[in-house]
Amino acid sequence: MKIAIAPDSFKESMTAKEVCGSVERGILSIFPNCEIIKIPMADGGEGTLESLVDATDGNIYCENTLNPLGEEIISRYGILNEKKTAVIEMASSSGLELIPIEKRNPYITTTYGTGQLILKALDHNIEKIILGIGGSATNDGGSGMLQALGARLLDENGENIGFGGFELSKLDRIDFSTLDKRLKNIEILVACDVTNPLTGENGATYVFGPQKGGTKEMLEVLDNNLCHYSKIVKRDLNIEIDNIPGAGAAGGLGGGLLALGGVLKKGIEIVMEITDFEDKIKNSDLIITGEGGMNSQTICGKTPFGVAKVAQKYKIPVIGIAGDLGKGYEILYENGFDAIFSIMPGVRTLEDALKSGKINVENTIRNIFSILKLQKNED
Repeated sequence: MKIAIAPDSFKESMTAKEVCGSVERGILSIFPNCEIIKIPMADGGEGTLESLVDATDGNIYCENTLNPLGEEIISRYGILNEKKTAVIEMASSSGLELIPIEKRNPYITTTYGTGQLILKALDHNIEKIILGIGGSATNDGGSGMLQALGARLLDENGENIGFGGFELSKLDRIDFSTLDKRLKNIEILVACDVTNPLTGENGATYVFGPQKGGTKEMLEVLDNNLCHYSKIVKRDLNIEIDNIPGAGAAGGLGGGLLALGGVLKKGIEIVMEITDFEDKIKNSDLIITGEGGMNSQTICGKTPFGVAKVAQKYKIPVIGIAGDLGKGYEILYENGFDAIFSIMPGVRTLEDALKSGKINVENTIRNIFSILKLQKNED
C-alpha cells in the first residue's frame, strides 16, 4: 500500500511537517511495511514558509526588521533548496498578531518590514519570490514595502511621506527610479486567496479594516486614501491596481505588489507547483490530509480541499483529519472526501488540545488503520 500524507499545519499546535510525522507513526504501527510519501502543505497563509522549506529541505533565516508600528523585531524568511526561490510570509514582519489589540491602528501601521525581508532575500541572488500575504495588520496599500525597496513616495514639496494609510492622503507622486535594481529580474508570485478589489465597499478597508482597529470614521478616510493612491500609481507607473481582484488583500499589499509586477495566484496552487504535488501522489492508494479546523469554508481554497480535488482527478480516496470539525464540514463529502475524523478524544481545554496534538493525531490514525486492517483481513 502506498499512502501520501499531505496536511496543512494545525495552528498553534503542529507544523505540517510534525503532522506528517504523527500520521506516519500511526500508520506504521499497524502497517509497518507501508510505503509512505510525506508532503507538508500550506495554502499561502500561516505555515507556508515552514511547509515549503520542509518540503524542499531549504533553510530559514532570521533578520531584524520593523514591525507594523515601526518597532524593531526579528522576522523570518526561507530559501528553498534549489537556492533560486525565496519564501516570505508578510505576517512575519507586518502581521496582525504582532500588535496587541489596544495598539492596532491602520492609520499608522506599515508594511515596511515586509520590504526589508524582500531586500534580505535578494542578497541570496534568487530568481523568484513567493510571498504569502495573509494576516496583515496594515492598510497602507503596500506603500511601506515600496519605500523599503527604494521607491520614493513624495508629497507636494518633494519630501518622503510617512508610514501608514493615513499618510497616503499626502502622496503627490511616486518615483520608481530609485527602486532596487535587482527587482527588475525577479519573478514575484503572490499567494492570495481573496478576490477583494483595492477600494470600495468590498475593498481592503471596509472588509478587513475593522479587525485592524479601524473605526467607522477611519475606514472612510483610509478608503479615500487608497483610492487616491491607486490614481497616483496609474498616472505615474501606468499600472491599474484598483479594480483588480486580490488587490485589496492584506490592506492593499496585493495592489502594491501588482505595482512591482507581481502575479496574484491561489496559495494552494503555488505550493502544489513547488512541491511537485501531483506527480508525487498520482500513484498513491490513499491520501491523508487535514488542518486544525475543517468546516464549510474549507472548500474556499484551503489546503485539504485543494488536496482532495487533485486526488479526485486520479480517483484516489481521501481521509481528512482535524482538531475541530466545524459547522457545515459535511459538504466536504461532496467534494472529494471519503471519510473525515476529529482527532479529539473527548472534551478538553484549548490549552490541552494544542499541547496533545501530536499524540492525538497518531492515536486517531492508528484507530483508522486498525479498522482498515480488519477489513483487509476479512478480504
